[in-house]
Amino acid sequence: MAQAKADFERDPHDPEAIIWLGRRTAYLGRYREAIAIYSNGIQRYPSNAKLYRHRGHRYLTVRELDKAIADLEKAANLMAGKPDEVEPDGMPNPKNIPRSTTQSNIWYHLGLAYYVRGDFVGAHRAFATCLEFSKNDDMIVATSYWLYLTLRRLDRDAEAKQVLRPIHGNMDVIENFTYHQLLLLYKGKKSPESLLECPEADEVTHATLLYGLGSWYLVAGQTEKAKSIFEKIIKGKQWPAFGFLAAEAELTRQQSR
Repeated sequence: MAQAKADFERDPHDPEAIIWLGRRTAYLGRYREAIAIYSNGIQRYPSNAKLYRHRGHRYLTVRELDKAIADLEKAANLMAGKPDEVEPDGMPNPKNIPRSTTQSNIWYHLGLAYYVRGDFVGAHRAFATCLEFSKNDDMIVATSYWLYLTLRRLDRDAEAKQVLRPIHGNMDVIENFTYHQLLLLYKGKKSPESLLECPEADEVTHATLLYGLGSWYLVAGQTEKAKSIFEKIIKGKQWPAFGFLAAEAELTRQQSR
């Protein structure tokens, strides 16, 4: 954070310095402050897709889904037809090899925003596009996971099964291990019990794992079992985690029925 502040103070008009200041602020849990930083950047650089991409992500974190979707759709339009590029990690994986890109991050977070809102048609469009920009096994498993669940929610089970075809146990996964294991569960290669044998998992990983299991039961028609898992997730403290966010949305939808 100190380095990001120093870089910004040295050149406050540099879009990359603005983005990194916002990213570092968000990593400290100061999401509204990060949104304000990106908004100031957008006032100066209204055609910078990366600023909309990052602000959209943080609008998603704070549950302002319409604003998240508007920003990420704007980012997608600004990036249309432009070459993709690797996005540097702020919190690197164990091998310090960035796995995502500008395009994949835009479409991935857009898909998540639509998914959480319950717009599975919109989520399908975004995740299907994201898969086109997913060029390594980490992004393939992450995108395939959400695409599979989206198709199941749309009752397009045959297409969902096709998403699982390229998934196998020896993929070169560096960071998205939980998504990989869940896809193997959906493919019938893992049992729920085997996935739960991970007591050392952190809270974010635990939320991801439990949401994947809950969704598996949900699409299988075991609604009450899914509900109990979702309720367990939201008793945790990692509310910014995607698994927490999705579980929260599931419970809200169930209550409104």
